Amino acid sequence: MLRRPGIYLILLLCLVWGRTSGRAEDSTIHWDTAQGLLTADIHQQPLFAVLEIMAKQSGWHIFVEPDAARTVDVKFADLPVNAALRKIVGDLNLSYIPKTNGLPELYIFRTTQSHATQAIGLAPAKTATNAAKYVKNELLVKLKPGADINAIAKSVGAKVVGSDDKLGIYRLQFENEADMQAALALLKSNNDVATVDYNYYFDPPPQPQQVTTPANSTQPKLTLDDTTASDPCHPTIAVIDTAIQSLGANLDQFVNKPITVVEDATTGNEGVTHGTAMINAILDAIAQAAGNNGGTAKTSIKIQPIVVYQSGEQTTTWNVALGVQAAVNSGATVLNMSLGSSTDSAILDDIIQKAQAKGVVIFAAAGNTPVTSPTYPAALTGVNAVTALSSPGQLASYANRGSFVSMALPGANVVTEGNLSYLVQGTSTATAYASGIAAATKGVNCAGWSQITGAMQQKFPVPQP
Repeated sequence: MLRRPGIYLILLLCLVWGRTSGRAEDSTIHWDTAQGLLTADIHQQPLFAVLEIMAKQSGWHIFVEPDAARTVDVKFADLPVNAALRKIVGDLNLSYIPKTNGLPELYIFRTTQSHATQAIGLAPAKTATNAAKYVKNELLVKLKPGADINAIAKSVGAKVVGSDDKLGIYRLQFENEADMQAALALLKSNNDVATVDYNYYFDPPPQPQQVTTPANSTQPKLTLDDTTASDPCHPTIAVIDTAIQSLGANLDQFVNKPITVVEDATTGNEGVTHGTAMINAILDAIAQAAGNNGGTAKTSIKIQPIVVYQSGEQTTTWNVALGVQAAVNSGATVLNMSLGSSTDSAILDDIIQKAQAKGVVIFAAAGNTPVTSPTYPAALTGVNAVTALSSPGQLASYANRGSFVSMALPGANVVTEGNLSYLVQGTSTATAYASGIAAATKGVNCAGWSQITGAMQQKFPVPQP
């Protein structure tokens, strides 16, 4: 059974986040981790900004109660860490948990440690990236109407290993990269070929990190309302992601049977999967947005998992393209794409544009590299690109901040399975929150998607560096 604290998101949904004043970078903070001493000269800086700098210097996992805000104004030199932290946090409570096989954890809270749910300064867990940007012996082609894929494949010495005749797209496989590159030139000049491109790899999703957070948090409070199941104002959200696990009987009723477009999509024994964490965040956003003063919310919004990652959490343009089309075919009108690639694909672009033409709204992750270069499909016209906040008004240190980004939401979510808690962090989590909020808003006022996303861009603006 998966659960997560809801306090942070309650604050988010109040839509009253203010901008912080001043710049923490103007303060002097030096953490001598070897000697365990801290030196600081901090003038009127918000606590969250100071803690983010400390998290970067120490590598600690720092969690804060979301409303534990204060202004830090201190000056000291070479104080032991415990004494230094006491000066920085003032009358707030501290709990330090050392780790023998991991990074220490620090909790800062007003009331109880279980309320320290907001992660500070943590980058998403590193996952091995693909050395190759594309599959070395494959090409994707889109044919013009009436063209014969078998004849075309034979002419370039390829084997057809994937096809969607309705879309007119095909996946060709070659003996080696040299043959593939030679065929690429030939296919570009073939009058029957509308588009030819590489089969690009997508970045692996951030891995949930096991943390020692209390496991007494509550589930999203939702009750399924079947009376409005066919109401277009209560959409289905397609989560295009990894394989998923059970969220417990109460929440599983909101999740349709997964549609899988890959052959091997087992979850393994890795704890919480990325797809499971995204669904949990979406349901929590719906519950908080549609709830009645903390009570149980009724909704008929459903989630349709679309599994595009293989068991090794690897996926390509081909899998994602099939996943988008499967989502549209399932009747989903919101697509949550907590994934991305640094390379654009004409094949995928075409399918996304067709989905948008049918009235489907798409939220996609902006990327977990602090650059301004585009991530796809987030950077495509009409797609809502979502980046991550580490604290109110503060862009996460790992988050992409390119001009294509349209909104910024919290980038952390904690879920628990059994007695273990996991933190999943990145622009993928922020994207899941955005999808949930958009769907819940639709359920409340049935506004048009352009009106909803426009309002979200104003309520969740991207902080300027």
